[in-house]
Amino acid sequence: MRPGEIVHGTVTEVTRSGAGVALDGHAGAPAGFIGSLDLSWRGAEPPQRGDRIRAQVIAIDRDRRRVLLSLAATENPGLWAFLQALRPGQRLSGTVAAVERFGVFVMLDDGPPHPALPGVGFITMPELSWHRFDDPAEVVTEGQRVECEFLLADTSNGEARLSLRATQHDPFQRFATTAQRGQSLAGRVTKLTTFGAFVRVRDDIEGLVPQRDPSVRVGDEVVVTVVEIDPVGRRLVLSLCP
Repeated sequence: MRPGEIVHGTVTEVTRSGAGVALDGHAGAPAGFIGSLDLSWRGAEPPQRGDRIRAQVIAIDRDRRRVLLSLAATENPGLWAFLQALRPGQRLSGTVAAVERFGVFVMLDDGPPHPALPGVGFITMPELSWHRFDDPAEVVTEGQRVECEFLLADTSNGEARLSLRATQHDPFQRFATTAQRGQSLAGRVTKLTTFGAFVRVRDDIEGLVPQRDPSVRVGDEVVVTVVEIDPVGRRLVLSLCP
């Protein structure tokens, strides 16, 4: 068996984690298994013991001698084929279909409709913007046209995970090419935590002063020294100047 193959079988048990399947032509091992998130993208009732099913192989678990299946893939073959054909880094355009507190749904121009969600494309909060924001509505609005980069296929929900910020310039990288260790910068304290204070030294560029000074308050104007710049981790470590 190989991923992508269509198989048939009989449901042998149904638990909270999914459904076990006796595969046609295999009296013993390997057994088929459909995880709870791969049962249906429509929120349909799970199959019952004894039901005949048609599912698609998504992976082979050799250690546990079982075949991982998706029933949702055969319910929505067009959507499944679309997700499987996408490649990381591919640019996709579409229209913002819904803005939620946890992310943004996008109706893709070249993608099929989703059986249960507002759109096949989905942008998580961290992938919306390099800039700080509290509400996704600060970044995009419903009906807005967007171009995003494809990250991965979330086959559990039938979603194409997207990144809007990947199509934008990262301001931290530009800052990292000009700032130097030991450089003094003026900034404003934006947040206090148990492990230090965050100081904004440029628009959308914040660094951490690891040791919290009890005399410092949010909104204070301070002068800091650059201790460390990590472009890969997008991390800026600062120290307060006396």
